Order: sequence, then structure tokens, then C-alpha cells
Amino acid sequence: MRLLTSACLAVLLTLGTAPAFATQEYILPTLFDVARVAPDDVLNIRQRPDARSPVIGTLAPDATGIEITEARGNWGRVNAGEVSGWVSMRFLDYRTDVWEWGQLPAGFSCYGTEPFWSLSVEGDDLVHATPEGEARHRITAILDRGVFRDPTRAVVAGPITLTAAPQICSDGMSDRVMGLGAMVVMDGTELLTGCCHIAR
Repeated sequence: MRLLTSACLAVLLTLGTAPAFATQEYILPTLFDVARVAPDDVLNIRQRPDARSPVIGTLAPDATGIEITEARGNWGRVNAGEVSGWVSMRFLDYRTDVWEWGQLPAGFSCYGTEPFWSLSVEGDDLVHATPEGEARHRITAILDRGVFRDPTRAVVAGPITLTAAPQICSDGMSDRVMGLGAMVVMDGTELLTGCCHIAR
């Protein structure tokens, strides 16, 4: 396993103390499937966590892999297009196959602005994209904290060390709200910040 620089370790230790949005069974963000909705009905996405709030979107009765980034009471925040809204958690079942030890969910990707960058996983590679182009680096380590279903991760790939931890995060360019904050150390000389999501 590749040794991490002191800067990378400092980032890991900082993110390791980030608050976890925990419940009895899962830690957000994680993925859910729509359940207990009639086949001819939909699950409403509301503007606010309130049954009287305006509907801004819907989820199909058989929708799967819905990322919930935040919870308030019996409501969960979900992104729909360029906005975020709230769905009743009574109609969602959490998935147990999302945060496996030493792995990343299939839809895991991160991005940031000023400067614009993104990181996505393709097979065993971490793909780093900027407006100037993209580069691929073989992933050599995916680290977790050893806490059951904790989303906190560190990914080491060539000159890149990415850490992601539960944190309400916005890109400042849309109304979407993510559940993972990201910090990226590039070549041991540059620090980038952004957000990550796990829905495909």
C-alpha cells in the first residue's frame, strides 16, 4: 500500500471527525428504493419537508437507487434535475448494498468549481476531468473508517488523494444539495474542494 503524505493524512484526520448523519440502520447519504406506492401512483417530491408543500417532481412507483442526502423527521432530501426537494421516507426502503467495506458505490463521482474539475470511477481507474482534458490513474487504495455503512472514504490514485465525508454540500451553481463533501490533494501541492454524489 502506498504511503500517504503528511498533507494527505491531515485531510483524512480532518474528514474523519466530520459529523455523521446517523440513524439506527444507515448513515446518509445512501441509496433507497421506492416502496409501498401503488403501481398507478407516484411518490411526490415536495419543495419543503411538509405534506402541504408544492410538488416539484415525482418518482415512479418502481424507482430504484434514489440518493437521500439529508433527513428531517420523516422526510428525506432528494435531487431532481437541477433542484432538490423532499420525499416521505415512509415510501422508501434503504439499500444494504451501497457502502461495502473498502469499495465505492457504482455511481460515485465528485466535482468542484473554481477551478472546474470532476473525478469519476471507471473500472479500476479514477478519471480526472477538467476543461482542458482528462487523465486516468489506477486506483491503488480505497480506505474507510471501519464503521458499518459509514460513507467516509479516501481514494488514492496516482498523484490524487480524494477524501469524501458526510457533509451537506452545494456547488453554488444550482439548487442541488449533495450529502458528501470532497477534498482532493493533487500532486501533493494543490488542494481542491467540492461535492460528491452516489446516484447513477
